[in-house]
Amino acid sequence: MTITTRAAIAHRPHEGWEIAELALDEPGSHEVRVKFHAAGLCHSDDHITQGDAPVRFPIVGGHEGAGFVESVGPDVRRVKPGDRIVCSYIPACGACRPCSTGHQNMCVKGLNAGTGMFLDGTFRFHLGDEDLGGFCTLGTFSQYAVVSEWACVPLDDDIPFEIGALVGCGVPTGWGSAVHAAGVRAGDTVVIYGAGGVGSNAVQGARYAGAKNVVVVDPVEFKRDMAKVFGATHTFSDADSAHDFVVETTWGQLADHAICTPGVLSEEVVKSAVQVVGKGGKVTITAVGKLGENTVHVHAGNTISYQRQIRGALFGDSNPLYDIPRLLGLYRSGDLKLDELVTRKYRLDQINDAYQDMADGKNIRGVVVHES
Repeated sequence: MTITTRAAIAHRPHEGWEIAELALDEPGSHEVRVKFHAAGLCHSDDHITQGDAPVRFPIVGGHEGAGFVESVGPDVRRVKPGDRIVCSYIPACGACRPCSTGHQNMCVKGLNAGTGMFLDGTFRFHLGDEDLGGFCTLGTFSQYAVVSEWACVPLDDDIPFEIGALVGCGVPTGWGSAVHAAGVRAGDTVVIYGAGGVGSNAVQGARYAGAKNVVVVDPVEFKRDMAKVFGATHTFSDADSAHDFVVETTWGQLADHAICTPGVLSEEVVKSAVQVVGKGGKVTITAVGKLGENTVHVHAGNTISYQRQIRGALFGDSNPLYDIPRLLGLYRSGDLKLDELVTRKYRLDQINDAYQDMADGKNIRGVVVHES
């Protein structure tokens, strides 16, 4: 049965989000209809409205979400109606080559992230006669959405939905960028550029992994202050000051790792990251730059002479089915701060105000709480 849902959609770049009533189909084979309670306001969705994400317009926003399974389609085995779930923005089928070799973050079922089209070539959201996809084939800025069962990860009863939503993207992306992709080890010096929702979790991951110095660079004082709550040992408003500190504190050996997690990646950030790591150092790039703008320009001698490495990280090299429950276990034991990530909660119709707050540096992570 088709139902009506209220959602935030983007028609084209630079026009913000519009609240609209959409028709939503029933789930097909291996699909689940979810009633979302909470949706995280990640910077990746802002890239859509800023014209920096290669998506199919119009599109339903949102790729961090948690809620209840409302109904299921044929052949669904992972969840059942009534289950509490987190939606991973990258599905994990468990059977494809990446999944079966321990790289669920590159599951082939996630190939339509920018269009929201299902694998059978159809869509589940409709605005009149127009088909709409959900970002990352989710669309958590809607009260209800149809998603792949492979995107569903069970959520225990003791975890609030507002917290569960964040572990669908921002938390494992940041944590994993430090722990998995970078491979931070005890005693390391780590420099993290950008302390928003993803960067704050890179800070937590680096500190938990045993880094001696966790250095944060962010121009916003509020974010630098919060970075200390999450485990940063030193914070700076600019890259040059951080570089001078690293030179001094490491006796010229420089940092072991630089992790790039700003809201928008720039060539200047990458250049600073490359220069701050020493011999055998690694630069991990997690943030996204402007569409059509190349941000990695490095002289070969800079990488060869010090054997520096530069690599990208998708979902922090995390495996959704394993790492989401593991991170929630660390939250439950008090070893991972997630409540502190949620700066403000918003209604769906406040979504443009919420993203303005993000742009103004007022939030670590905003969360939309859907009306029941």
